Amino acid sequence: MVTAGAGARRASKCRKISCTLIMSVVHVLIVLFIQSLIWPEVVVTPRLSTLDIEPITDLEIQGLRESARKMFYFGYDNYMTHAFPADELDPIHCTGRGADKSNVDNININDVLGDYSLSLVESLDMLAILGNASEFKRAVGLVIQHVHFEKNNTVQVFEATIRVLGGLLSAHLIIMDQELYSGFRPQNYKNELLHMARDLGVRLLQAFDKTSTGLPHPRVNLQTGVPQDGFLNACPAGMGTLGLEFGILSRLTGDPAFDSASQRAVEALWSYRHSETGLFGNDLDIQTGSWIGKGSSIGAGIDSFYEYLLKTHILFGRPEDLEKFNIAYSSIKRYMRRGSDCMPVIEDFDLPPYFVNVNMATGVKANGWVDSMSASFAALQVLKGDLQEAVCTHALFYTLWRRFDALPERFDFHSASPNVAFYPLRPELVESTYMLYQATKSPFYLHVGRDILNSLNEYSRTRCGYATVHDVMDKSLEDRMESFFLSETTKYLYLLFDVDNVLNRRADQFVFSTEGHPFRIHASLRAPDSLVGDSALPASGRGSRRQSHRYLQQYVAKRSSVSLDHRNSACHGSDKCTRLPPSGNSLPYPLNLHLLGKYEEMVGLT
Repeated sequence: MVTAGAGARRASKCRKISCTLIMSVVHVLIVLFIQSLIWPEVVVTPRLSTLDIEPITDLEIQGLRESARKMFYFGYDNYMTHAFPADELDPIHCTGRGADKSNVDNININDVLGDYSLSLVESLDMLAILGNASEFKRAVGLVIQHVHFEKNNTVQVFEATIRVLGGLLSAHLIIMDQELYSGFRPQNYKNELLHMARDLGVRLLQAFDKTSTGLPHPRVNLQTGVPQDGFLNACPAGMGTLGLEFGILSRLTGDPAFDSASQRAVEALWSYRHSETGLFGNDLDIQTGSWIGKGSSIGAGIDSFYEYLLKTHILFGRPEDLEKFNIAYSSIKRYMRRGSDCMPVIEDFDLPPYFVNVNMATGVKANGWVDSMSASFAALQVLKGDLQEAVCTHALFYTLWRRFDALPERFDFHSASPNVAFYPLRPELVESTYMLYQATKSPFYLHVGRDILNSLNEYSRTRCGYATVHDVMDKSLEDRMESFFLSETTKYLYLLFDVDNVLNRRADQFVFSTEGHPFRIHASLRAPDSLVGDSALPASGRGSRRQSHRYLQQYVAKRSSVSLDHRNSACHGSDKCTRLPPSGNSLPYPLNLHLLGKYEEMVGLT
């Protein structure tokens, strides 16, 4: 029998236990709150594989398109206000940046910035994509008035080609395309952008002087040519990513020298691939053809070389380039790909599919990190037609983005942390997101784009633009907005949400350069005698469209039907790679949720 006193003592004891429990919980919550202030990275990001995501409505897509448009104009307008005619905007101090005259060895700056209003040149085609004819014509006039190349500046051939030469040629072709861009021709335009492109091309062509292999020197002085004390080593991307721009320049001017030089470089590089693995290294002596760096990857230093093997075939119709690409792609899949199938039949596997860096001679894994440039490989896989593999390649980098709200320049899988922690607003993940949405129309990729857009606005936006993330861990910023933010990052975000843009409605008629400059596929560029030098394109795209379909059977940027490449070794010929998997979630996921969970574990998002 319980007495009243015993009951009171028990009630008192329960109250003490309850108070102690409450105090313990409060203590834990206080500690967690303090930790979140001191160590922000301990805040847990919800795992996507455990969430239901609602579809994005048409009204929301319109809002996201407007947000992407505003993002571009915020960067562009501030550049024009605070930086032009300098090359880049410093968005924190609201000033301009050009070549580093005080330190000519500062190649991080001087390789890219040549005092030629780089950000404006790179923005020209984006203004046309936005439909802003008046600002496009005004900007073209400013480029013609302010930009010239008689500069005592030493620049990297690769950067000047893809950024400046590509920007000039893309804008010129837009002006000449009266079918799709009527109203964009400046009054009294006399092919000035093309003449400027030729002037720059002649200066860059000097990189091929005094080389016995056919490989270009990595840098030229715009006035004097190859520097006397210049480097004699270069990466495959730097030497083998000239084909689109040099090829177009030859076809528009009638001068075959540019196209011939770029093709010789590709042939030379191809001859130096490893005889057994078929792989390339990352650093080559241009005079001897000896590999200095033997690391092989899908990322920095080699990525755009593979990209241009396929894209020069798409634009110019060269079957030998496609053959090279297919051989190289097979070697990549054989030696660099690790992990499970993209659509595993069973869930008992250790690692999801991913690519590793290997030794070019043996195919043995060389290290445990991946770089952010590798995020563009999924876009290339879409063009290849290896769609399910592209879905998986993209998933890894999107998972990294979800952890850091950015992509660290290098991420180490062993420590599950960045070992190069800055993010300079690179476009590679956005590009792959855009290409996968064009290929699948899965709303999943609209969510990815929204996440990227929100992260950039939350962590990179400053008073005068968007700044490089100096450290993805603490989101500290660096005072630089590189030109590719305007030419690529904002462009792919805008196109992702602008579903009726002409580049989306006629996706099979365009190819993007590695710098995001769009080039329309015309029969005049593909014909054997296309070096006509008339600088104009056909007024109608009807014939060119028929021609493009002939060569783009594996180009999968279509609204619904997707043609997949069944030679994918990971598919083993089964039908599991020919369709996207069903999902019980409110939003269809483009890959198995268990596989997505494995990616989250792989990058430490648990």
